[in-house]
Amino acid sequence: MSKDQLDELASVGQLPETQGALLESPPETHEHSMHLLKTLPGLAISAFFLWWTFRGFKLTTLESIRLVAPLWILGLLAGTCLSYGLRSYRWWRMMRSAGSRLSTCFRVLMTSLAANNILPLRIGDLMRIFTYAPDLNASPSTILSTVILEKLLDIFTLVVMLVATAHTGKGLPGKTRVLVKSLLLISGAGLLTMIIGSRALVRPVKAIFAGLPPSLAKLHKIEHWLLLALDVIRQIGIVGMVWLFVQSMAIWLSESLLYFSAMQMIGIRTESGARLDWGASLQTVSLANFAFLVPSAPGGIGPFEWACKGALVIHRVAPSTALLFGLLIHFWLLVSITGVGGAMFLVHRLHRARRKPLLEEIDTLPAEMP
Repeated sequence: MSKDQLDELASVGQLPETQGALLESPPETHEHSMHLLKTLPGLAISAFFLWWTFRGFKLTTLESIRLVAPLWILGLLAGTCLSYGLRSYRWWRMMRSAGSRLSTCFRVLMTSLAANNILPLRIGDLMRIFTYAPDLNASPSTILSTVILEKLLDIFTLVVMLVATAHTGKGLPGKTRVLVKSLLLISGAGLLTMIIGSRALVRPVKAIFAGLPPSLAKLHKIEHWLLLALDVIRQIGIVGMVWLFVQSMAIWLSESLLYFSAMQMIGIRTESGARLDWGASLQTVSLANFAFLVPSAPGGIGPFEWACKGALVIHRVAPSTALLFGLLIHFWLLVSITGVGGAMFLVHRLHRARRKPLLEEIDTLPAEMP
């Protein structure tokens, strides 16, 4: 980690006391043990979801899955390329005021996604914020604010898609439908308020957190994150935010094309033999990506399959077939994203001839978000 990054962390009071020692000497075995202990709950959660999802799975279902429409492979590839290409473009729109290049944003984003798929504790996001800050010509705080805005836009867009498909298939259960609509109102009102009043909200946010008792000091991190998000929204402006929302919708529609193409490619049908409509792919994309919010093993293994199965069962697909589709689409996403991101990471390291091992770089990352 560069000296500028360390100075910034120190300025916000989040520089771990052991950071200097980590930079000068190898991490101690005790710290490695603590990192391992932190990953165990996620592994246990993934194991539970896999057990719960695989209940009643019929091995004979494997015989019914075959490539029935090879032409849809083009749709699968197009959806994948569009989805992640647009994600990179959207992030570059947020980062270009710092002088970041589009090609650099694409490489860093894909590398961080690949790292999230194979490393615990969302280390890929930390690498994007801290390790690659010099490559992006930006401070970690600037990058963190754009990551927060990304998450807000994605959540709002996915909720919009869920509301739009709430009545497709069997329809979402009543309580779930109410929850989804509530999330839409809350997230929409929150984004709209932040967009319109990003400058005016700074003082009220500071006043609210200033009145908190000292025992709730950790909540001041939320204040820090909110202020960062407000600052980046203020710089982007109302027109820029509308354009970012349009891009977010295009990103998730492209990912829906990926799912829909996969469904057609292997001939997923309802239990009555009917074809699935676009509502099935939109709803599956939404629920599967919300599953990543559940703490679990790297790559969201377990919750992702459970969400895919639940979404397709709503659309009258046999549970075993729905589960198998979840496994197949997750395998494709893990292989394609990790493969592309890993290849870009290796090429960049060879080009730069970095001598510092990856694990040593990871060990120098902060223990938690600033």
